[in-house]
Amino acid sequence: MITNQAYVFIIFVIVGMIIGILFDFFRVLRKSIKTNDIVTYIEDILFCIMTGIILLYSIFTFNSGEIRIYLFIGLLFGGLIYMLSISKYFVKINVFLLNTILSTIKKVYHIMLIPFQFLDKCMHRLFKPISFIIINLRKNLSKIPFKTPLLKKKQQIHKKMS
Repeated sequence: MITNQAYVFIIFVIVGMIIGILFDFFRVLRKSIKTNDIVTYIEDILFCIMTGIILLYSIFTFNSGEIRIYLFIGLLFGGLIYMLSISKYFVKINVFLLNTILSTIKKVYHIMLIPFQFLDKCMHRLFKPISFIIINLRKNLSKIPFKTPLLKKKQQIHKKMS
């Protein structure tokens, strides 16, 4: 009985460390990718849901669904061990890796855009004279008074009435 409880305690120490890693995963995301408040709230809800699933799974799998105080002590102990020993390095390394990956993706993206930017400049150079002609035609055509037969009849009627 005692050996089983010690075994479950050690498992929940490990589960506490896993929850600490999950917490640091979200910390790494927040430090690397700037998000608005709504995304932060969604991340917090996801963390709570994932933590709840991990806890429920662990309690039902390793302790037959029985909730004991030593489970929570093991979780706290595991979380503290992780936070005081590995967490700082885990966050630094992963923030560095994620920032490196993101900057590499941005550079590749900008390199891939070069042909399209060149094509855009060529299209502007090609269509600039055409758009200039169209704009000037519109301006000049609006100044020309067009007299349609219907307009002539209205003017004649207007003259007769005056």
